[in-house]
Amino acid sequence: MAARGHVQDPNDRRLRPIYDYLDNGNNKMAIQQADKLLKKHKDLHCAKVLKAIGLQRTAKQDEAFTLAQEVAVLEPTDDNSLQALTILYREMHRPELVTKLYEAAVRKVPTSEEYHSHLFMAYARVGEYKKMQQAGMALYKIVPKNPYYFWSVMSLVMQAISAQDEKLSQTMFLPLAERMVEKMVKEEKIEAEAEVQLYFMILERLGKYVEALEVVQGPLGEKLTSELQSRENKCMMLYRRLERWAECNALSCKLLLKNPDDWQFYLLYFDSLFHLIDQSWTPPQEGTHSAEGEVHSSISQALSFMEDRIATEEAKESKHLRGPYLARLELIRRLRERSCPEAQQLGEPLELMFQFFVKYGDKPCCITDLKIFLDLLKPDQHVQFINRLMEAVPLGAPGEDGVAFPGDTRALQRHLCVTQLSRSLGQQHALNTQGKLGLIKELKAHYRHGLQFGKSCLKTELQFSDMYCLMAAHVYIDLWLETGDQNMLWQSLGLLEEGLSHSSSNAQLKLLLLLLYCRLGAFEPVVDLYSSLDAKHVQHDTIGYLLTRYAESLGQFAAASQSCNFSLRFFHSNQKDTSEYVIQAYKYGAFEKIPEFIAFRNRLDHSLHFAQVRTERMLLDLFLEADISSPLEESVKLMSLCPEEDDILWDSLRDNRDLTVLVSWNPKDRQLNEEHKQRSLEEDTLWLRLRSLTLRLIGCISALTHHTSRNSEKTTENGVAAKPSSLRSLLSQLENTLNQATQFTEKQLQHQYPFVGPVPSRLAQALSSGCCQCQLSSLQLPLHLQELEAAGLDESTALQTQISNLFKSLAVQLQDMLEKCKGDPLEVKDSQSTTQHFLLENLVYFVETVCIVLWVSNYCGSVLRPLKSSLQKKKKKKKEASTVTPPVLSAYQEFNSSLQSLLNQALEHIKSQEISLTALKLGALSLEGQTQSEAEETFTKTAMDKVQSSYLRSLQEIGELLKKRADTLKSLKI
Repeated sequence: MAARGHVQDPNDRRLRPIYDYLDNGNNKMAIQQADKLLKKHKDLHCAKVLKAIGLQRTAKQDEAFTLAQEVAVLEPTDDNSLQALTILYREMHRPELVTKLYEAAVRKVPTSEEYHSHLFMAYARVGEYKKMQQAGMALYKIVPKNPYYFWSVMSLVMQAISAQDEKLSQTMFLPLAERMVEKMVKEEKIEAEAEVQLYFMILERLGKYVEALEVVQGPLGEKLTSELQSRENKCMMLYRRLERWAECNALSCKLLLKNPDDWQFYLLYFDSLFHLIDQSWTPPQEGTHSAEGEVHSSISQALSFMEDRIATEEAKESKHLRGPYLARLELIRRLRERSCPEAQQLGEPLELMFQFFVKYGDKPCCITDLKIFLDLLKPDQHVQFINRLMEAVPLGAPGEDGVAFPGDTRALQRHLCVTQLSRSLGQQHALNTQGKLGLIKELKAHYRHGLQFGKSCLKTELQFSDMYCLMAAHVYIDLWLETGDQNMLWQSLGLLEEGLSHSSSNAQLKLLLLLLYCRLGAFEPVVDLYSSLDAKHVQHDTIGYLLTRYAESLGQFAAASQSCNFSLRFFHSNQKDTSEYVIQAYKYGAFEKIPEFIAFRNRLDHSLHFAQVRTERMLLDLFLEADISSPLEESVKLMSLCPEEDDILWDSLRDNRDLTVLVSWNPKDRQLNEEHKQRSLEEDTLWLRLRSLTLRLIGCISALTHHTSRNSEKTTENGVAAKPSSLRSLLSQLENTLNQATQFTEKQLQHQYPFVGPVPSRLAQALSSGCCQCQLSSLQLPLHLQELEAAGLDESTALQTQISNLFKSLAVQLQDMLEKCKGDPLEVKDSQSTTQHFLLENLVYFVETVCIVLWVSNYCGSVLRPLKSSLQKKKKKKKEASTVTPPVLSAYQEFNSSLQSLLNQALEHIKSQEISLTALKLGALSLEGQTQSEAEETFTKTAMDKVQSSYLRSLQEIGELLKKRADTLKSLKI
């Protein structure tokens, strides 16, 4: 009902039912209702647009677009039509059309504040910064409000940030923005904090740090109130940039007196102190040391300052802050690095760390605090340090198994901290096999004892003793890596499954389980584990690689397709969502956030993971859907794949993976380092290049096949192939990349990543299986067929022999690939269960290669058929009775026959593997090395069953795809 006194537009009432249907998702009824309304009111533009929205949502995009354009060309100015068209264009992912819509509206109603602001925001969505600047100033002239003026200024800054030429930014855009703000400052029109922030941003980008400091310290700086210590933080940053170490030191002193627990100020204090010492700075004889007050320029002053901070903390009765104690250790480290004897005056690190443990050992942060200072201990102090800490852990009397347990959660946390520090110092790694098995037994006992403290915990809460479980799993993994005994891996899986049953929200348990299942080649349980992690937003990029790396390579094609879709949805929505964040930042004056949003969007757009998922998803779709009956060119066309264009910006690729997401207590020599990260990036980039080039070459084959089928009746020189030069170029690139990949893999064999570091890419296994070389060989065939097509069958004996040899070589390579797939992926011998998951990967590579070979073979057939027909016609004219088949035709037919035989072998092998896997009884396994309780055996058996079930699922999906491809082979006849 309309409010009393308000005259409702009759069109609103008429349109209401259509809006309701669209809101409720009843698009068909919305279309019908719009049609009814348009019969009565043909000029009701909004009804047409609402109908177009209904059509768009029922996958009738072309009709929707046509209808929308009918309204758009009329240049409507009513709110309903404009808003409806805006919604429609957003759903069509055509934001650039919204700008044209409001440009027309502004021309017709030049004084409308609303239309001008909508136009500005429309430009913001498409990143038209110059037009945004003009729209902002036009808006300010109509309605002289500060926000509109500063929208224009910010748009100038964005032009500077996005400009390719840095000189242009520094000489034109930023100085102009500075003059515009200075004009407002002189006229005393600065009103809001956001305007001061923008002025500061401009001066900072121009490198005018002195002027920026004057702004912060002057009257305008008083407006900086939204963040705690905003002015001080900005001053500190500027002092560092200007290398005014005296002021930096004095300000950090003042701030530490206010907040002795702020770690960043300790680091700034130490940095400035040593810079002053290096410069031999001396305080002036008269007046203050600096604009910020007293300066500490000697080590003795720093020692005195630290002692005062600690004395202040010691004098407190409660709520002791950790900052001063950790700062003392940091100062010792820095003094030792400079070989300063004064380091000894602060005390012995072992004793200081012990005192810290006594104070804070019952807090989870203690381990992370002390871990970064373990390098201050000498190697011969490690055992003494751990023994000292154990003395401060209150444990009860040892039980029958000789293990003493903590009596409460605080004691448990202390014991856990010591255990973690012991592993970080390498003491656990130094144990022999029996020592490690004994340690595992002790850790499991502590884990199970600690569960009693978490009986009242909610399902979403973690158990107090979870870390014992996780560490025991890590020790099992150590044993597996050292001995190669897979029983250790099974027991690790069983223990983690047990941990997850008690602590279903523990992300670390899930991540390690996920990684172990993937390393064993079992993808089926991984999907649910990843889903239960409930990854949010950017985590789909930072940890999504754990899922997508293994999805397709283990033969679970349906799950792989879902995983890729899941990741791609995030990346595509980010592109749309970021525009909305930018618009909100303009509306609320959060100008400093706008460059951050744009940088974030670019970082995700150039993500290595995004490029990988995009490429793998297209390849997967082709392998699953595109066969000879459903032409390859149709699938390629739907993907808008253009072989001539490389859509990956290789120089801008960003590695956004979080390689430290799994918790690790490894000592420094076993930790992930920069070299590992760089090698992993290089490996993943090489694999992406191979896959991208393969995809583009498949696109080329599609174009060639399409062209040949259209010109089958007349093969003239004009008609030969679609851009053979691009095919030759892509083949050359693929060959070069393959050589680089081979060299890289040979070097990589000497270097292994830490287990909790980067997951190895598919590169090494793909090269080992022979699929890359085989695919390259098959993709080279079309080039020779093009030459044959141009020459004809009469005058190409040498070329025919060459092509025949290529067919024979390809058949041999495929047979070799199949031989590498033979074996049992899961077998039981002498109570030992072993997995050979690489056999599954080899099978997947074999199927992928078969798909490519079939597409190439189909193209070869489309070339050879008309050549054979032409030859037969010539013979009839000349009345030749010769029955000799040209060698290339015989070779092609023989190749197809051998391919059929090969696929039958492969299908038989897969069928036999399915039967043997189904019959395999894993329950009969008795795991050696440790005696297991009945509960442990149950969890280990659960893990084994999951692996067995996953292998079976993989074989079934691989078998189904291969059978589908084998059926299409029958149509390849000439």
